Amino acid sequence: MNDAVQTKNGKLIGRISLIFFAVANLIWLVVPFFMAGLWSLVDPEHPWSYPDILPQSLSFERWVNVWQNTSLPEAMLNSYTIAPSVALIAITLAMPTAYAFGRMDFRGKKFAELLTLIPLVIPGMIIALFFSQMLLSLKITNPFIGIVVGHTVMTLPYAIRILSAGFSAVPQDLIDASRDLGASKYTTFKDVYLPMLKPSFLAAIIFCLVKSIEEFSISFVIGSPDFITVPTILYSFLGYSFIRPNAAVVSIILLVPNIILMMLIEKLLKGNYLSQSTGKA
Repeated sequence: MNDAVQTKNGKLIGRISLIFFAVANLIWLVVPFFMAGLWSLVDPEHPWSYPDILPQSLSFERWVNVWQNTSLPEAMLNSYTIAPSVALIAITLAMPTAYAFGRMDFRGKKFAELLTLIPLVIPGMIIALFFSQMLLSLKITNPFIGIVVGHTVMTLPYAIRILSAGFSAVPQDLIDASRDLGASKYTTFKDVYLPMLKPSFLAAIIFCLVKSIEEFSISFVIGSPDFITVPTILYSFLGYSFIRPNAAVVSIILLVPNIILMMLIEKLLKGNYLSQSTGKA
């Protein structure tokens, strides 16, 4: 009897949790994305305003106008050139620290791990102002270099945390077996570490790409007004000359690639990759 009651209560709790999850996603994800898509399709000749519940006419003219009459192509080129550079540099710089955190024990390790998280708790605008002053002192006037450096600092904590978790998950017995068979350090890293670190590498790269693409403060402070990215051009549509349909177009262009990248992260982090790499899946 008690088992039946517990099963019934468990099903009820599961159903309530599922409903809550669906409603939360509807409010926070589906509705805003739907409204942005609807606003981006408003016909310029038939504005959407109260008391109309839906736009009178839909067209892709806003998309064409934004693409042809704004600096959006240049902004996209800048954003999608900066992001891969940042990801590559961040992964390279994170590797030694991630290895130390994942495979070594030393005094002050916990404090060092905490120290690497500091950029996550400092507001982006403060980091941007610091970097702008530092770049001026170093006489670095190239905005591309300045933004790449700033974005790299912002993404390093993510890369370090993800890669350190990957390093710590590699079984020590496989490393010992590789060394006992006479493999060099390079061979051990290539044949033992890398296959198991592949999901962590890919997840860290995607996190760095997403963070760099959507970063506004550093791009705005260091790059404006001559060097623009997708977030900074979006801000211009949300400023004094507020144009909601144009902002909706840029929002979707900024959002869709990030959604795709986050779906890739979910796919990469889903499942037991360690067991797959050892042939025990």
